[in-house]
Amino acid sequence: MTRLAGGGDNLPVAKVYFILGCTAVGKGTIAQELARRLGGQIVSVDSMKVYRRMDIGTAKPSAQDRAAIAHHCIDVVEPSESFSVAQYVATADEAIRSIVSAGSLPLAVGGTSLYIKALSEGLFDGPGGEASIRAELKARAASEGLKSLYRELQTVDVEAARRIHPNDQRRIVRALEVYRARGVPISQLQKQWDSGSRRYDCVFVGLRREKADLSRRINARVKRMVEAGLPAETAALWAEPAGLSPQAAQAVGYAEMFAHLDGRITFEDAVESIKVNTRKLAKRQRTWHRRWADVRWFDLAGDTSAEDAAEAILKAVPFDKG
Repeated sequence: MTRLAGGGDNLPVAKVYFILGCTAVGKGTIAQELARRLGGQIVSVDSMKVYRRMDIGTAKPSAQDRAAIAHHCIDVVEPSESFSVAQYVATADEAIRSIVSAGSLPLAVGGTSLYIKALSEGLFDGPGGEASIRAELKARAASEGLKSLYRELQTVDVEAARRIHPNDQRRIVRALEVYRARGVPISQLQKQWDSGSRRYDCVFVGLRREKADLSRRINARVKRMVEAGLPAETAALWAEPAGLSPQAAQAVGYAEMFAHLDGRITFEDAVESIKVNTRKLAKRQRTWHRRWADVRWFDLAGDTSAEDAAEAILKAVPFDKG
């Protein structure tokens, strides 16, 4: 078993400020306000913003926002490429090095909990693979369908099944492979990950809203995305000759539109599914957030502006200004 150490001894001695929270809570605008006041730069901690041309559905900052405040770890790879957590950590480490070297403050902003955990603590990689078991499981996925393997995972490792998307073949196969090889659920092995060690001097600022308020914001954001051209963006991705990686294809907002383009659901049902699946994503994120005891949480109301939120955070959290 190994722990991903990122840059190892080459990591800069730096304080990294994590701005985390559920999808649609308002992290991006508040983080930009903090960056403006502190002379900071933003490191995106989002598994889908790494993909080029996936702009509207991932709620990327606008070109104007990115011109005003430097953003890193956005538009890193093509949608046809897979992008691992290890690759993300290496990319983010390099961004933090450049920010610190420039005398700026690194603000790690996002909601992808696995990326937050990996960047701040490292990633527990688990036991070595078993090629023969993996080959057998992949053959079963091809012959029986991935749903059959996912149902098996729900039986042997309920916790892992809750975290893994039903269409994520790589992680489903990996979890079943570990269980078959070791007789122990991968979720149990991953608990060794929670050592509390830190790769950086980390400060965690959490943003949260009442569920009803967050649901309203999710619905409104999906409406804005559709009006801004999400259907056309998805159709263009669908038509790309290189195709999409499994990771990109399962992104909330795109997977539902792809199902519509494939003739499996109506456009109206696709839009409603995006809202439902975004709320489910927020629920999974809240579950992750309960793992971390050292987050300073700020409760936002519907009428809280980014300026007011930033002011409250700055009064309560000591930042080392860049």
